[in-house]
Amino acid sequence: MSINVTKAYLPPLEQYVGYLEGIWERGWLTNNGPLVQQLEADLSAELDGSQVQFMSNGTIALQVAIKALEMTGEIITTPFSYVATTTAILWEGCEPVFVDIEEQTFCIDATKIEAAITPRTTGILATHVYGYPCDVLAIEEIAKRHNLKVIYDGAHAFGVRVHGRSLLSYGDISTCSFHATKLFHTTEGGAIIMNDKELARKVWLYKSFGHVGDEYFTLGINGKNSEFHAAMGLCNLPRVPGFIAARHKLVVLYRQELAGLPLQFPESQEASLEYNYAYFPVVFETEKQMHQVKDALAAQDINTRRYFFPSLNKLPYHTGADCPVSEDISRRVLSLPFYQELHLRDIQRIGIIIRSNLD
Repeated sequence: MSINVTKAYLPPLEQYVGYLEGIWERGWLTNNGPLVQQLEADLSAELDGSQVQFMSNGTIALQVAIKALEMTGEIITTPFSYVATTTAILWEGCEPVFVDIEEQTFCIDATKIEAAITPRTTGILATHVYGYPCDVLAIEEIAKRHNLKVIYDGAHAFGVRVHGRSLLSYGDISTCSFHATKLFHTTEGGAIIMNDKELARKVWLYKSFGHVGDEYFTLGINGKNSEFHAAMGLCNLPRVPGFIAARHKLVVLYRQELAGLPLQFPESQEASLEYNYAYFPVVFETEKQMHQVKDALAAQDINTRRYFFPSLNKLPYHTGADCPVSEDISRRVLSLPFYQELHLRDIQRIGIIIRSNLD
């Protein structure tokens, strides 16, 4: 039986149908319906009272965030992320300036940011890779000193806490993806999280064509999401602590099965970290080993993903400065199957295949 690299959790059908019945009764399908409003309120409570705007997806969230913070010119960013992080910058007419990553967390190396700042720099867009936090305190200090805006791509970071706060509460804006493959999902969706009510109003207008009724305030796009997606979120949100606990157990099992092998795992030394166990990536000693294992698993219908490859400073349509750490890690990293319902026997089977292909 095929094993996917990830698998979307589906709540009990009767619970989702209960929400659908309400939608049918009201006939209110989109345009800031009551389920969207409820989900935003519940997310705000989950995220320490932050302002939350539910979006159509995480990429639109990034684009609107850049627009709302009026970023122009150069934006310092990471080369080790999903491609949307870079393309959102390009889409908004800005220039990504790549700064290499840390060797443990694979997040942007805060010690290298200041050297990349120029008179054209207006902000920093960093990714909490696999849910591990960037050095948010150092980045905040740098941003204040140079009058820069900060966006965090928190697509992997839902449920993570650091320094006693939700990781998504840091920066001028954090964005999140609620895609079906994420720890918490709304089938498709995303969010913009911020702590400024005026900024939240601006984001709301941007995602709603820039007008309220017949009053037009600014330019805008359609970044709204529907009642159907909000219903899925309302089903899944209370289950997040259980998801995290289940994933923690899987990580322990994976580590046992892979113990003693020449593999690297991303990790954080932050003592205050409350982690969400979003993914299970491993880094092999060589790219050749990675391909051997990937091919061997694929031959047994076990799907993996080179997450992330390539290093984004090497994209064919936009290149940046060399980032040797990111380029090296991206060639050797492989995300193994990881989701709550993964069975112990599957992890054992994966471990056996990996061991037999590293001899």
